Amino acid sequence: MSSVALFAYGSLVSRRSAAETLGRPVENMIPARLEGFARNWTLGRDNLTSEKTFARADGSLPRFCLGVAIDPNATAPAPNGALVELSEEELDRLDLREMRYRRLEVTGAIRIGETESAAHGFDRVVAYRPRPQNHMPEPPGETIIVANYLATVEAAFDELGPGQLELFRATTAEPPVEVVEATLVRDRIPKGNPRGW
Repeated sequence: MSSVALFAYGSLVSRRSAAETLGRPVENMIPARLEGFARNWTLGRDNLTSEKTFARADGSLPRFCLGVAIDPNATAPAPNGALVELSEEELDRLDLREMRYRRLEVTGAIRIGETESAAHGFDRVVAYRPRPQNHMPEPPGETIIVANYLATVEAAFDELGPGQLELFRATTAEPPVEVVEATLVRDRIPKGNPRGW
């Protein structure tokens, strides 16, 4: 039987968040890097029409929320992340969570330490990239990053292992918009999908 893994590079590095989606504990996360890509704040979600809406402390509704994404870039420092072993059924579940992304095979781009990519031992590794309609390399006005999202991601990398949070910060573009404390005010969120951002 072939083995498949996810290269997680954002909120799915959080064991708790991944477990909530997969419906099982996620204990083994293998630190890895993804060659040939850059990690940027280029995933956009329409905050007014999507399955969840967040409000600022004053009650106002930002137009869009940003999340991290990977974009092809041969010269950027390779983003770090974690390999998570999955079943094919679990990949289908992740597709629902990552509805604004599309699945991409990245098997040959994975590096663990200084070893060759084949050393990870998986037959196939996938990651998620933004769908064209959700790719926002230049975010419009009234766009924010939900503070809880960034805090969750940074806490996950800190938990991943020594130096991983510092490497995350070194291989991630600076937030291009304001990071805002925001509260969920409306939701049609599928079971197992994040509610905190």
